[in-house]
Amino acid sequence: MNPRIDELKRQIRQLDELAAAGTLPAEQAAASRATLEKELLALVMQSEAAPAAPAAPRASRKLVWGMAAFVVVVAAAGYARYGTPSAVKGVPVAGSDGRAGHGNAMGQIEAMVGQLEQRLKDKPDDADGWSMLGRSYSAMSRYADAVAAFQRVIDMKPQDAQAYADIADAKAMAAGRNLAGEPAALIAKALQLDPKNLKALALAGTIAFDSQDFAKAAMLWEAAVAVAEPGSELARNLQGGVEEARSRAGQGAAPAAKAPTAPATAGNGKVAGEVQLAANLKGRVSPEDTVFVFARAAEGPKMPLAILRKQVKDLPLNFTLDDSTAMSPATRLSSAKQVIVGARISKSGNATPQPGDLQGFSQPVAVGASGLKIEIGEEVK
Repeated sequence: MNPRIDELKRQIRQLDELAAAGTLPAEQAAASRATLEKELLALVMQSEAAPAAPAAPRASRKLVWGMAAFVVVVAAAGYARYGTPSAVKGVPVAGSDGRAGHGNAMGQIEAMVGQLEQRLKDKPDDADGWSMLGRSYSAMSRYADAVAAFQRVIDMKPQDAQAYADIADAKAMAAGRNLAGEPAALIAKALQLDPKNLKALALAGTIAFDSQDFAKAAMLWEAAVAVAEPGSELARNLQGGVEEARSRAGQGAAPAAKAPTAPATAGNGKVAGEVQLAANLKGRVSPEDTVFVFARAAEGPKMPLAILRKQVKDLPLNFTLDDSTAMSPATRLSSAKQVIVGARISKSGNATPQPGDLQGFSQPVAVGASGLKIEIGEEVK
């Protein structure tokens, strides 16, 4: 099994514990959990399924519709549980790659969607919920249901560009991946409302490509690359479309784009130091007890931005916390200016502080600080 799967499960459990204890706000828990669940489900399905067959013989069509092959229904679970929109709003979702029906994953997906359907029976005016449900239906290839859900969103939010892009995508998939006619008009409406809408730009580029207007396709996909997450699979696929379109237009390769730079945070977003256990507490711990070393924002939610899990036998411990030790991709150490660094010994291994745990904290320090000295010297009451 992929070791990343176990790591993601552990991080999700920790999020649940923090949310249940009230340490982490429900909205932030939902967004972070949805991000982790999306990655987890993708890894599980990769391990269970063989690669899907090409959707069509034309390489360009496979590339173009491959841009939309994202399974995001796991976000529905977080929404049904917490009532909070997922952070993945805005990315293409229709055109499931054919792997969503394998093993237990499909049953889990259907249960998640069922929870969201029930939530919307109780709150039928929840536009964000209908949007999430429509995306879930699209990922499950239930395109007629997706169209109906997205229409509910448009009825409630007639200026929502994303809703028009989503319903165009679902209508096209229901028509056998045909963007001509009404889907094209809906995409144009989306771009009128928001010229930088990622899905609308990607699909408009597809329409231009199919019409053999390769120069326009390249232009639209380049605009989509500019708003896609740098380095993501979607951005790479879009860039491949740009290169193919430019080649067919006789334009040659586009100038290489400058690689995005990391945020300018002190010390490149890390803190470092040493953790020690107070001498008078050494008789109260065992070598196998869990030690958490973490950093959280000096102000705001107490959710750890970065965390290490060690054991008492590792003390004294030299540590470095950075974005590679983040609990969630949605919350990173490099996004903070000042943090509090803490260390806690837990006999239960629970991520949430329990009475009897031993802990110690630093004063607020700037991200980039090093040489910190953290002494575990007090008991959690």
